[in-house]
Amino acid sequence: MVPSLTLTEARARAAQLSCVSYDLELDLTDEQSFGSRVTARFSSSAPETFLELHRGREVTVTLNGERVEPAYDGHRIALTGLRTDAPNEVTVEARLPYVTDGDGMHTFTDPADGERYVSAYIGVDITQRVFACFDQVDLKAPVSLRVVADPAWTVLSNGRVAGRDAGSWRFETTPPIPVDLLVVCAGPWHSRAFEHAGVPMGWHARASLAAELDRDLDELCRVTRQCFDHYADLFDEPFPFDSYDQVFVPGLNWGAMETPGCVTFRDELLPRGRITDVEQHTRAMIIAHEMSHMWFGDLVTQRWWEDIWLNESFAEYMGFRVSEDAAGFAGSWVGFQVTHTPRAMAADRRRSTHPIAPFPEDVPDVDTASTNFDAISYVKGASALRQLVTWMGDADFLAGVNAHLTRHRFGNATLDDLVGSLDDASPRDVRGWAELWLRRSGADTIRVERDGETPVLVREGVRPHRLLVTAYDDRLSGAESRWVDLAAEPVRLDGWAGRVVVPNTHGETFAAVVLDDRSWAAVEGGLGRLDDDLTRAVVWTIARDAVMTRSLAPEHYLALVDRHLPAERHGGIVTAVAEATLGPLLSTRVPAGEAVAAAERLAAACRAGLHAGGDPVAFSRALARSSRDAAELERWLELDRTDHGLALDPLLRWAVVRRVAELGALDADSIEAERRRDGTASGDLEAATAMAARPTPAAKDDAWARLDAEDVSNRAFAAVTRGLWPAEQADLAAPYLPRYLEAGPRWAGRGSAFAQVVGMCFPAFHLDDAQLDLLRRALSGDVPTVLRRQWEDVLDDLS
Repeated sequence: MVPSLTLTEARARAAQLSCVSYDLELDLTDEQSFGSRVTARFSSSAPETFLELHRGREVTVTLNGERVEPAYDGHRIALTGLRTDAPNEVTVEARLPYVTDGDGMHTFTDPADGERYVSAYIGVDITQRVFACFDQVDLKAPVSLRVVADPAWTVLSNGRVAGRDAGSWRFETTPPIPVDLLVVCAGPWHSRAFEHAGVPMGWHARASLAAELDRDLDELCRVTRQCFDHYADLFDEPFPFDSYDQVFVPGLNWGAMETPGCVTFRDELLPRGRITDVEQHTRAMIIAHEMSHMWFGDLVTQRWWEDIWLNESFAEYMGFRVSEDAAGFAGSWVGFQVTHTPRAMAADRRRSTHPIAPFPEDVPDVDTASTNFDAISYVKGASALRQLVTWMGDADFLAGVNAHLTRHRFGNATLDDLVGSLDDASPRDVRGWAELWLRRSGADTIRVERDGETPVLVREGVRPHRLLVTAYDDRLSGAESRWVDLAAEPVRLDGWAGRVVVPNTHGETFAAVVLDDRSWAAVEGGLGRLDDDLTRAVVWTIARDAVMTRSLAPEHYLALVDRHLPAERHGGIVTAVAEATLGPLLSTRVPAGEAVAAAERLAAACRAGLHAGGDPVAFSRALARSSRDAAELERWLELDRTDHGLALDPLLRWAVVRRVAELGALDADSIEAERRRDGTASGDLEAATAMAARPTPAAKDDAWARLDAEDVSNRAFAAVTRGLWPAEQADLAAPYLPRYLEAGPRWAGRGSAFAQVVGMCFPAFHLDDAQLDLLRRALSGDVPTVLRRQWEDVLDDLS
């Protein structure tokens, strides 16, 4: 295993080194490995330190003009004899391997046209897979870059192009940036350049996605401009970099990456065929999220990984806020409430829960830090910030944020730094608020109780909450709302005697909500009659959370699906409810023997929704995943449209192919014919899923062999597992659980991001007691940190 940088080591090295800079040269012309040459300049207060370099070959080191024999163990290069009275200069040359798992210099060959793309996907503990460096975020440094590549390629990076000669590209030196946010994207990109506010900008995608990029270009540029202008209004600090490219790339492990001046997005965000309103909303939110990182994370960076929230909570909050306020996507918080909030509520109940802002000592090494890029740091943190703005007011919030950004520009900062700036800007006790909201794990519960007929709000917990509460009559009409500040003392809702009450009506705070019997009965009977999309999203979240905590039986949740999903008019809510039903509900709450019946109930609700004129894409996609009527789906394939006349775009067609294969009605030759008909990288992955989904022992054995191949890519691994062990094939897939538990630690040894993939691909069927014991025994062994976190979370969700 790669040694994980510890907090102690990072603090010592940061105290010792200063004035770090890098001159980097990368040679991508060889297809077997790439050349990396870096000159690092720095001052040191001690004669020894170390650089990180992962799996380098033919390594040479020159220190202060003299060639030295490095003490190199495959991960770290020891440097001795450093000057303490003058700057040092060390040059490291090496050859390094390409990867297919998104952890380093990722290589991808597009099956659509045979074109090759090479991109440096860096992140936590990954920079050392691209060049020798001091791989920690509080040693920010300017980087000068030269890349040699195929002369037919375009190369993109963090700065403007300073010069180009045939296949050689030089880039302007960056301002000081965290080394884990360097990026290089090389290949025959289809590029569309434009300029806005004096900044050169561009959108880029693989050549085979040229039509899709051109289809969406006007929208992508509009969202970029409007978000950029809105941030210029919100923040005093100007945009910190000299250019702004955005690239749809293959094989990225994250949804997107905030690399300064050149953001990367997984190219699944540029779908073939139709793009729905919900998908446009989501993509706009991600664009706004990553752009906010130019200030939160790139301009001002956390000092150590206990403050991930300074990056991700802010970006998540700003992504939803700005996509709604500036990019024209009203209702963005509906998606947050119905898809994101339930994940954070579940995460906060696991043993792995942690404060939004833990103490540094709670994150002792980088491997532990990798586990905290989770729903707590993203979603709960964003919810806390939304509550903070509601509690302290937007003007004071922005005043404090701007003081913080200016004070620490191009430097590193901590929770105390930000809270101090916010506290200075507000008459309220922001420090006290932060102690309760950011330093403590767990969620409060807000209950509706009754004093006679008068509803009373009661808080179980420690945090102050400012929230909207809405009252209705028993038919959920006649809505009347008021703001409430809820703390230790219960709040009587005088004037609302006998009314149905829904607290946290628009999701202003982060808390579990428990309705009284009268309110819950009205919701059970009339959820679909609530006019407000966001309120319906809140109620669906209350119901889903109740199932996960076992205070609501799965049967009652499915009854809500039966009764109210067909009338749902918001496509995002339809999709989220279907995903929850086919995902967490089947894998954690519905015994394996009842999975088929649950899927059939969802399918019936989707058919009813289509018959009632509901969102044709959302209901059709959900029906394609849940229908057990093979003849129905085969008819769709034959006609290339649904029974309601919706044309099958690639995403919907592959969902149908997968489901027909899963039902045993599509053989390998037919799936291969579909793959050839498609002819794209996404089609190859969808075919792998469909092949693995066939309900035969031979199909499962073939899928396992592909999983266990040494060079399996991150995308292929995820695609195969999606088909290998669905909830409705528990008996057939059961023999692969012990094999997965045995192989998992070995697979996870490839790196933290691939370990995340392995953990996220845990079998999707409900485990019985004996299978849970297998998982417990596996966890008693030697399991890498990142994978252990994933498996323990599964165990907590199941038990």
